[in-house]
Amino acid sequence: MAKLEIHQFLCFSDNYGVLIHDVDSGATASIDAPEHDAIVKALADTGWSLSHILITHHHHDHTAANQSLKDAFGVTVVGAEQDKSRIPGIDETVVAGGTYDFAGHTARIIDTPGHTVGHIAYHFADDEVAFVGDTLFTLGCGRVFEGSFSQMWGSLSQLKALPPETTIYCGHEYTQANARFALSVDPDNPALASRSAEIDAKRARGEPTVPTTIAEELATNPFLRPDDAAIRAHLGMERASDEDVFAEIRRRKDTF
Repeated sequence: MAKLEIHQFLCFSDNYGVLIHDVDSGATASIDAPEHDAIVKALADTGWSLSHILITHHHHDHTAANQSLKDAFGVTVVGAEQDKSRIPGIDETVVAGGTYDFAGHTARIIDTPGHTVGHIAYHFADDEVAFVGDTLFTLGCGRVFEGSFSQMWGSLSQLKALPPETTIYCGHEYTQANARFALSVDPDNPALASRSAEIDAKRARGEPTVPTTIAEELATNPFLRPDDAAIRAHLGMERASDEDVFAEIRRRKDTF
């Protein structure tokens, strides 16, 4: 089976829309549904026909176009069982630890609470790709709105354990600001300094910094690296738990 074809595009000012397409069946899913017109344009650009929407979490900037796309294309909306009451137009539910079959491509459903309590990620292992919504960002992680720091660290711990070559698609273009913060807590990381310069150059050219890979994030994203001795020393938390170091990094980001 051929790997999924993937098309990423901008929605609103900094949301990313993503279409995934199975060549054999012609099935196409939108990962979340931020903006109706942007998704319709992406479908026209690719020549694909929308069949599914796979929702990571209920926030409006990820579900705003659910119902209008259902009305236009008759799509199937898929989301978390534990959050179904907050997902507009939901048709099918998935549960953490379970799987979802999209046109023969199996997604493992990873429970990733923290940003919201009902957040999930879709990991297509055979396609070496994961769609993580607002849990993990390039050089960052989502703000903890509904869950706890402990929940968010547990969610990130699951994602950081994915194979290093896994390509990660997240929900927003936040990388430049994330890089500035990352350097404030991990200033002596040469890989981070180099990556930050590359990101500035990409953004100056108007290029996206998403997707990323687990390998890139393990090397440079401080939210995945609370065990790093240099970060711990910089924070004065040499004897703290990984969870406590993560929580301190997240608190600092909230006020950065």
